[in-house]
Amino acid sequence: MHGSRIAIVTGAGRGLGRSHALELARLGYRIVVNDTGGGVDGTGADPSVADAVADEVRSTGAEAISNYDDVSDWDGAQRLVRSAVDQFGGLDVLVNNAGILRDRMLVNMSMEDWDEVARVHLRGTFAPSRWAATYWRERSRDGHENDARIINTSSPSGLYGNVGQTNYGAAKAGIAAFTIIAATELSRYGVTVNAIAPGARTRMTENLAVLDGADDGDGDAGTFDAMAPENVSPLVAWLAGSGSRSVTGRVFNVWSGKVSVAEGWHAGPGLDRGARWEVDELEDVLPDLVRSAAPNADMWGVIPER
Repeated sequence: MHGSRIAIVTGAGRGLGRSHALELARLGYRIVVNDTGGGVDGTGADPSVADAVADEVRSTGAEAISNYDDVSDWDGAQRLVRSAVDQFGGLDVLVNNAGILRDRMLVNMSMEDWDEVARVHLRGTFAPSRWAATYWRERSRDGHENDARIINTSSPSGLYGNVGQTNYGAAKAGIAAFTIIAATELSRYGVTVNAIAPGARTRMTENLAVLDGADDGDGDAGTFDAMAPENVSPLVAWLAGSGSRSVTGRVFNVWSGKVSVAEGWHAGPGLDRGARWEVDELEDVLPDLVRSAAPNADMWGVIPER
């Protein structure tokens, strides 16, 4: 069913990316394992990280190659997409998963902390997507049908907010917006674009206080790790497959055994004066509108009871 499909997974050397690559390999996908092998903060490089996962994939009987390009680099992203086409003859699925963390409270955050997180997450989603989209557009113009997928990685921090992550959360919120817009642009070429907002214990999240106690899953103790990365990957695999071709422009919450559709910004309680508001009139109106609006969701996407 999936054996002829070809997927790139970025940031596939560890954590969620590794899990996605192995799950897709289990289904017979041919995999490009992309990872620079850098640290959580984005520094350093180690090609053996991608090589180890490529070896794991091949040990399952699936095909895999390693790629060490920086996905936020324009030429590197092009090389990444080209590596799938050159080695396997095409590309069907791009999983944008690469990321870094530089958590700081806003008053302590440096310009470099901000720029590096935005570069890896936002540009590292844009650049591979742009080159993949160009490939699929050219195929479409040549008369070929695409059944292609872009699967992006947002975060509960981007959708709902988390203290100490103004840089990371803003980038992840941008990825959610990118997903919605790219979906409308690429549908004409047979490409869907969706995103996940995963909860999983990886080297990027293991120190987050919000995950304390979150491994008390629905299964018996010792039999189900609710925050294992492997819990997220079946959704990625479903989104990668042909059965999801009617689903696009959506963001999915996923962790433990839970999956839900994230519902984005929408217009809540409001009033139309029919003319420009005066400041003192807003003083009488806005507090009541805010009180009647739903409160912001918590880190897990749940709207608190009022």
